[in-house]
Amino acid sequence: MVDKFAQHYPTIDRFIFEHGWIEIGSDEYSTSFIRALDPGGMVWEGKQFYDTLEDALADLERGLAQWLKEMAGNSDE
Repeated sequence: MVDKFAQHYPTIDRFIFEHGWIEIGSDEYSTSFIRALDPGGMVWEGKQFYDTLEDALADLERGLAQWLKEMAGNSDE
């Protein structure tokens, strides 16, 4: 079976299975609509508003790709 989500958002998929979780939606604790967290806390936080959920997920995909790139650069620590 083809995982359509993983095809569209491979970095989000990888992050969820290997590192942490994401939260989508507004709440009283955060000013962002979409966030990525790991056991150490917030690793990426998006904007407060997006026109569409697809825009939010695309922003998360880019943000997590950058985070993973930075983590790979720090892998010798």
